[in-house]
Amino acid sequence: MNASPTKVVALNGSARKGGNTAILLRYVLKELEKEGVETELIELSGSTIHGCLSCRKCSTRKDHRCSQTGDMGNLLIEKMEKADGILLGSPTYVTDVSPEIKALMDRACLVSKANGGMFRHKVGAAVVAVRRAGAMHAFDTLNHFFLISEMIIPGSSYWNIGIGREIGDVEKDEEGIQTMKTLGQNMAWLLKRTKN
Repeated sequence: MNASPTKVVALNGSARKGGNTAILLRYVLKELEKEGVETELIELSGSTIHGCLSCRKCSTRKDHRCSQTGDMGNLLIEKMEKADGILLGSPTYVTDVSPEIKALMDRACLVSKANGGMFRHKVGAAVVAVRRAGAMHAFDTLNHFFLISEMIIPGSSYWNIGIGREIGDVEKDEEGIQTMKTLGQNMAWLLKRTKN
């Protein structure tokens, strides 16, 4: 029986499709692909993702879904559940993450907890784009999702942050780009050792 291919889904919470956050995520994904990992990049730009209603219906229903419909929430949660690794990317908004990625994290976290820990032991990593300052808080916010979900976080050669304002500016951040490449390599290494 053939084992299913290892897969990583990257969720880009930026309002700018193809912007700096997407560029950084693609560097990570390229390294994963070199190691035979199947990848998918989903950009949340233009998508509707409502915040958690704290209705707790996911805890009652236990069907691996959020009670809210009419947005991309459940589709994204399903993709996260099926993946072996999850990359969450966000630009820095007032020293934190975008509202879209935060809404997804909140809902996915509750659905996972309600269903026995859907993301437990998956590999997760955060990627942040920043103009100047505030990125560490955004980076921490994304990592808190992985930690509360009992996921495993690979390290890199520096914090997973790229600096740039206009689309494409992160390409000038040589250290940031190298950090993304190293993250992809380390994530691939870890996935190989945790895949059942």
